[in-house]
Amino acid sequence: MKSLVDHLSQYAAYHRDPRNIASHFIGIPLIVVAVAVLLSRPQWAVAGITLSPAVLLALASAWFYLRLELRLGLLMSLLMGLSVWLGQALAAQQTLVWLASGLGMFVLGWVIQFVGHYYEGRKPAFVDDLSGLIVGPLFVVAELAFLMGLRQPLKREIEQRAGPVRRLAAGGSGHA
Repeated sequence: MKSLVDHLSQYAAYHRDPRNIASHFIGIPLIVVAVAVLLSRPQWAVAGITLSPAVLLALASAWFYLRLELRLGLLMSLLMGLSVWLGQALAAQQTLVWLASGLGMFVLGWVIQFVGHYYEGRKPAFVDDLSGLIVGPLFVVAELAFLMGLRQPLKREIEQRAGPVRRLAAGGSGHA
């Protein structure tokens, strides 16, 4: 099994432009919540517990994150739980609200992602390795921790493998 550093380094290699990373702070949460919204129907009551495809996916994701590292895994599990909670709240609305909110967030999130990858000049990581779909949310949380000055040894390990985040030239508006 790949380690936390393996997964984050492989994903980070596709994300060295700060504009691309910034786009992920918006796009990935929108996509995660959208998936939770869209997969929160149907729901089944099993032994007094409400299950849905969203709950099952969140549990599988939590297991993946917890196997990589306990601290980040617990935080990711909490975030997945919040996404499912919001997803279930929107799925409980009228069908039009459920679909419009889920599909709207999904499309908007991917548009933002592809704009970021335009600046990166590189395709999204999941195109070469589908595990990028589950590593993406973890990458966003790790990058947020790095911005807050946390987990600097992890950041250094990732940058040793993937390289540092590029600095933008004055103006920073050019395509990579």
